[in-house]
Amino acid sequence: MSAKLILVVGALAAVASAVPRPDSPPVYGAPPPTYKQPGMPFDFSYAVRDYSGNDYAHAQTSDGHVTSGSYSVALPDGRTEIVEFTADHDNGYVANVAYEGEASYPAPAPSYHPAPSYHAPAPSYPPPTSYPPPPPHPHQ
Repeated sequence: MSAKLILVVGALAAVASAVPRPDSPPVYGAPPPTYKQPGMPFDFSYAVRDYSGNDYAHAQTSDGHVTSGSYSVALPDGRTEIVEFTADHDNGYVANVAYEGEASYPAPAPSYHPAPSYHAPAPSYPPPTSYPPPPPHPHQ
């Protein structure tokens, strides 16, 4: 019996010593610094002009260090806004905004007031009957 007890105690000790323990407590704090990656050159452009009045465009290029481009959009007042820009890590985003055309604000069109198509039906209940006046109150 004592051999079994020694065997069980030895097995428990082996299991307890096999439990992984961290070599040091976890470290919390700021993440390690990241270093600026070199930019990737690119070039793209697109334009939209459709039946609903959408009219806008965008073109942009980059050499990996400086990004430049322009975009334009048709405004509701009839003008076109054109933005030409450059962006880099030294100067940030620098934009030159210009407008083409003259703003116009036409008078609003008269609002639509259709004739009513619903006519209330005549009441289907009988007219109220007239009642005689109440008798005078005895204490008046």
